[in-house]
Amino acid sequence: MTAPADRPRRWNRLLALLADTGRLSVEEAADRLGVSPATIRRDFTALADQQLATRTHGGIVATAVAYDLPARYRGGDEAKQRVAEHAAALVDMTVVGLNGGTTTTAVARALAGRPDLPTSAGRQPTIVTNALNIAGEMVLRPHLRTICLGGMARRESYELHGPLAERALAELHLDTLVLGVDAISAAGGAQCRHLGESGVNAEMVRRANRVIVAATADKLGRTALARICPIEDIDVLVTDTAADRAAVAEIRAAGVRVDLV
Repeated sequence: MTAPADRPRRWNRLLALLADTGRLSVEEAADRLGVSPATIRRDFTALADQQLATRTHGGIVATAVAYDLPARYRGGDEAKQRVAEHAAALVDMTVVGLNGGTTTTAVARALAGRPDLPTSAGRQPTIVTNALNIAGEMVLRPHLRTICLGGMARRESYELHGPLAERALAELHLDTLVLGVDAISAAGGAQCRHLGESGVNAEMVRRANRVIVAATADKLGRTALARICPIEDIDVLVTDTAADRAAVAEIRAAGVRVDLV
């Protein structure tokens, strides 16, 4: 039997395969993932229950959510997946904020696949996001409550930004924010490329009790146009083992916990 922690990774790989083919059989999926047909049947049923795929005799077919996104959002990057799964495991599933991006999309999927989520009515964890693609996936999960912020959409990142999004955030409280960034360093803090997104992301940081940055190693030590927050506002950085050791040491010296995965 596979461990529960393996499920989010398998489900993301299954969704990525569906994005390429539109249809999967139990035998094909078991062969591609190296697990038993019984495990794949359970996975197919779980994906169908979450409306991420449609069950057919002997397989599944993709829904629009599974294959309409660009390839970079479909998973497959092992380092990014490790970062996402580790960050998701750190989250206390009460009210969780997520900004847009490929890493936070992977985090959202890992969160939704956690086996310890409460399922009774009135106890669902709440996802708050300004990312249309994340909201579109999470709203299909019956065990989650999803709040999508308003605003103007950016096609490059699916993020909503502007005064409407910031005004909505001013009325909300986030227990944990999982923040995706374009760059992070001890001197520059968390940064992104787009001014509008930086304003919403900064407001998310202000509304959160705890801030976890999920970023692959290539984001460390870089600079981007707009600062989201100083390094002191970040509680945990989750990155992969390819991260530059000097950059990691500087961030740790600033008081941030850094988890290398």
